[in-house]
Amino acid sequence: MPNQKYASIDIGLKRIGVAISVGLGITSPQSAILRKNRDQAARDVDSFLQEWEVDTLIVGFPSASVDMQNRIKHFVGLLKFDKKIIFQEENMSSIEAEELTKGEIKHKRDGRIDSIAAKIILDRYLQTLK
Repeated sequence: MPNQKYASIDIGLKRIGVAISVGLGITSPQSAILRKNRDQAARDVDSFLQEWEVDTLIVGFPSASVDMQNRIKHFVGLLKFDKKIIFQEENMSSIEAEELTKGEIKHKRDGRIDSIAAKIILDRYLQTLK
């Protein structure tokens, strides 16, 4: 849908990468959410989704780790977001993000890689709609 707003999150233990897209157009990474604890991180994600008036949330979901799947499901359960939530396979998105930024971004722990991974996850999902 052309005017739908999509967001994606790449949930990590220390940071949550976020990206946004209006319609099926350009996706752009946003500032990552630093995670002090689950409740604070869930509030920050909810604020982000509300601020951007997001219609659909795409959540990166690892097929390889059942432990991380359970953590992600639990975290998503903390969100107050009451619109559409879709779990999207995220395999290799963080590695792909690091490859894309080699030489451009010193790989600090500032969350940029996490948000680029979220952008990759969102791009993958939007490709399925085109």
